[in-house]
Amino acid sequence: MFLPILPPAQAIQTFPARQLIIQPETPTPENEIDAPPAPTSSPPNTVMQPQQVRALPGQLDRVPVFNSNSPEVVQTEGVLLSTFPPQGKQVPSAHLNFPFNGRFDIFAHHIARARTREQTRTLFQGIIVHNPNSEPVTLNILQGATYLTRPDALFVDLPSYLENRFGTVFAGPGSRIASDVLRGHRQGILPASTIIQPGESRMLMNLPIPVGNVTPSSNGRSTLFRMSSSNSVYVASLAMFAPKTKDGIEQYPTLEQWQNILNTQGLAGPRDLAPTPIGSNPPQVIYGRVAGVAEGSQWEAKITDSPRTNYLSIPRRGEAFSYALSTTHTGTFGTGQIQSAKMLARYPDTAYYAHGNYGIQYNLTLPLYNKLRQPQSVSILMQTPVKANTEAGGLMFFEPPENRVFFRGTVRVMFNDDRDKTITRYIHIVQRRGQQGEPLVNVNMKPGERRLVQIDFLYPPDATPPQVLTVRSNN
Repeated sequence: MFLPILPPAQAIQTFPARQLIIQPETPTPENEIDAPPAPTSSPPNTVMQPQQVRALPGQLDRVPVFNSNSPEVVQTEGVLLSTFPPQGKQVPSAHLNFPFNGRFDIFAHHIARARTREQTRTLFQGIIVHNPNSEPVTLNILQGATYLTRPDALFVDLPSYLENRFGTVFAGPGSRIASDVLRGHRQGILPASTIIQPGESRMLMNLPIPVGNVTPSSNGRSTLFRMSSSNSVYVASLAMFAPKTKDGIEQYPTLEQWQNILNTQGLAGPRDLAPTPIGSNPPQVIYGRVAGVAEGSQWEAKITDSPRTNYLSIPRRGEAFSYALSTTHTGTFGTGQIQSAKMLARYPDTAYYAHGNYGIQYNLTLPLYNKLRQPQSVSILMQTPVKANTEAGGLMFFEPPENRVFFRGTVRVMFNDDRDKTITRYIHIVQRRGQQGEPLVNVNMKPGERRLVQIDFLYPPDATPPQVLTVRSNN
């Protein structure tokens, strides 16, 4: 039987047995379908908070992102995403003909599932890079990580707010890769750089998604690499069941076997639900899964009162305002701002936008200014209100929040405290739908005082948008 590569023992998260609640690896339907909630016998209590919602300043950069997330559950071999040229391929429609040159990212998330003993054969994911040039290409991995759900990053039940100074707190592989890359890490199994000769192809990743021998079972792998190439390259993400020897022993696929998949196979399956056309207004909206090249790796913003000022006035005592995060075309809170990355290339049955902005870094600077005549305590929170597409005079929350987790990931906070000491904190947040959240930062500001606060996070895979960043002056 094939034995997967495991991370170093010290990198595996452990919890006391009484805390370990393992959630199954399942697709995130909230990112596929947006439908009215089903009626229940006891509807949740709603809380309306009167706070203004503002569009987030700034915009996505233009770094292309190779985004492989369809099909999410892979049960047949084939091409997950290929930006190779279609010429010479037996299934030309499986190739999007998009070369990468300079900075680009690679994101991938896929699940293997077995319902019967016959389906427990190990699924491999391969990422192949090709140099079409007449000169060698240097390919650098600047930061990056790839993890399985089991055993690397189980979906465990965590408190809503945990300090994560050392990166040992995570729930699911999406949470873990986002935390690693936020800290600038490159996983030990990844080379810093490699040279690809003219006309050559190289496997950037050749790793399993093992489901084990117990059925039914599933496992997932999440991957995020920040890359740089010295010249143009083509990239493909592929799925293959482990080749076997004559004795039935599973083996790692070879480069030649991966190239055969690339050159002869069509898209892997089963295909996910096709997206609802943009602009239509059906009872339910299907977003679709992402498979293509998205535009934007980072959203950088200096949040001020207006483009003409260099400060953000804090709200009056007892009031708050919020900035929308990771908004989709059906959830702008009335701002009209769609933050979802646009697709530069995609398959016809996949998402029109990179909904959720998985792996995209938000780098937000808030130059707070107390224009009031009295000292004021100010809090900055991340919140997960009930999604809305129109302005309603405030944000709706549930009390208590729904049980479904909508955000699980690490946020980095940098600020000067009340003694003017620079503080950097990493906080792992778990939020459910309708959860108001806890403060990331609390500062006490004197009249006329300015205070700089920076919020950084990678929007984590397995999360469901949108969220908001809220500035509140306490009573």
